[in-house]
Amino acid sequence: MSRLLIHVEGETEETFVNELLSRHLYEQGYTKVSARLVGNARQRDRRGGIRAWSAVRKDILNHLKEDPICLSTTMVDYYALPKTGDKAWPGRDAAGMVPFAQKAAAVEDALLEEICQEMGVGFDVRRFLPFVMMHEFEGLLFSDCEGFSRGIGLPELADEFQTIRDQFSSPEEINDSPVTAPSKRVKRLVQGYEKPLMGTLAILEIGLDAIRNECPHFREWLARLESWPMQGIVCPGNGLN
Repeated sequence: MSRLLIHVEGETEETFVNELLSRHLYEQGYTKVSARLVGNARQRDRRGGIRAWSAVRKDILNHLKEDPICLSTTMVDYYALPKTGDKAWPGRDAAGMVPFAQKAAAVEDALLEEICQEMGVGFDVRRFLPFVMMHEFEGLLFSDCEGFSRGIGLPELADEFQTIRDQFSSPEEINDSPVTAPSKRVKRLVQGYEKPLMGTLAILEIGLDAIRNECPHFREWLARLESWPMQGIVCPGNGLN
């Protein structure tokens, strides 16, 4: 039995998990795949936005402790993750100093280390797989620019989206400055862009295969998720997988 909970940043990512990703993972052997907004699940204001790591950590730890054979992962944007102060996420400040290829790993490794320390001796490290999107959810939409434009009902923007996409080796490299982040580029082209509505329509039109083909870091995460049901996570006390 393999149960997976994905701690997501907002409503759009939640829909992505529930409407697209979960269908694929059920075919890989999962018995349950669900999403939960990061932070305090009892205060779901639906506005999304990243929470302080202290709140997210508490939610992840509670889940791992309450369900000893669950698997847990994250789906949060690298862009705008708090770097310093009370809300800071482990590794995010240091990630700003390393090359692009190392940025996601700098955060993910730090998150894994902290969760493992909190869970203590005997914790099966395979049960937690941090994933940080580079650089944010809108970057994934550039995996299929025609699908993106169709999904939001503006097919005439396909060429402009493609022009942005062609400047980078992959959609994940569309960078994270306050001016050139993927969402900022989209908002300049799409008047009244609303991520929960348009982002959802676009991602459902694009589909999982296009994202997997175009985004190497996402592809690696998905491949690891696909392999999890075959790894045999053992429930303490009864020896059952």
